[in-house]
Amino acid sequence: MNIAIIGCGFIGQKRAKTLVDCKLVACVDQIEQRALDLAAGYPGCLAFTDWRDVVNRPDVSVVIVSTLHASLAEIGLAAVKAGKHVLMEKPGARRAAELDPIIIAATKNDVMIRVGFNHRYHRAFRKARELVDNNEIGELMFLRARYGHGGRVGYDTEWRAQPELSGGGELIDQGVHLIDLARWFLGDFSEVQGHAHTYYWNMAVDDNGFLMLKTKNKQVAFLHASCTEWKNTFSFEIYGKKGKIDINGLGGSYGVERITYYKMSAQMGPPETFMWEYPMADDSWEFEFAEFMKDIRQKRTPQPGIQDAHAALKIVEEIYRISNI
Repeated sequence: MNIAIIGCGFIGQKRAKTLVDCKLVACVDQIEQRALDLAAGYPGCLAFTDWRDVVNRPDVSVVIVSTLHASLAEIGLAAVKAGKHVLMEKPGARRAAELDPIIIAATKNDVMIRVGFNHRYHRAFRKARELVDNNEIGELMFLRARYGHGGRVGYDTEWRAQPELSGGGELIDQGVHLIDLARWFLGDFSEVQGHAHTYYWNMAVDDNGFLMLKTKNKQVAFLHASCTEWKNTFSFEIYGKKGKIDINGLGGSYGVERITYYKMSAQMGPPETFMWEYPMADDSWEFEFAEFMKDIRQKRTPQPGIQDAHAALKIVEEIYRISNI
């Protein structure tokens, strides 16, 4: 398939490296040199500065939208209306309502939309999904997770600190990954409680988000997203009636990706312990894109898709509402 990438920054460049058995034919970025630099690595690829020059091109089958949050929905909608399959970066939009017309247009135009919650495809989470699906830890009871970093000098002046561009702070940035993963394991949440606040950074958006989400069956997710973590941290624990799964690290500055499975014995006491480590490079981006190609070929509904992004954003909005943000 022929691919167009709109947004040629760090994430757009990562996406370009995942295009196995596809051809990158167009790169778009408001900064022309970035588009030119990315296109130069792919024979026959053209560079543009206006996405409108690309979404209607007949030689483009799939559009990858890797722009700032503020333009994800606008570009995604235009691409869908043009009959293109779309991979949008998370969170998909600044607010859930921005996704509503895309959902309608996707059905009308019979195209696939995937939203880039790539954390589902980290090796540790693929293993966790396998363990849960095989009933290794039994009926799920609750989970708790932390995701955080410490920012950098000037962090509060970057685009993520500008609500008109980002839609919010740490909760909508890294927090949506935790929300998506929690929904993936526990399902939809019927009760949403929490608080988002700016404790440290001099910016108009939150630097910490605390959530307690509850399903109709009273399963609970305790989540904390922070950019005052100082030492980059990722921790995700899943508790079942027969055992526990503990995921730590995402590679790089977050530490080696590791999953530990604690198997409860009939006598209880110390559990039997199994551990898998993944010190190799992260392949979640490649795995995710390969799944999207299967979605298109097999005409299956992408998961995570735009409905997952919509549900995650509704939770973010509720936390912002009760926090007066």
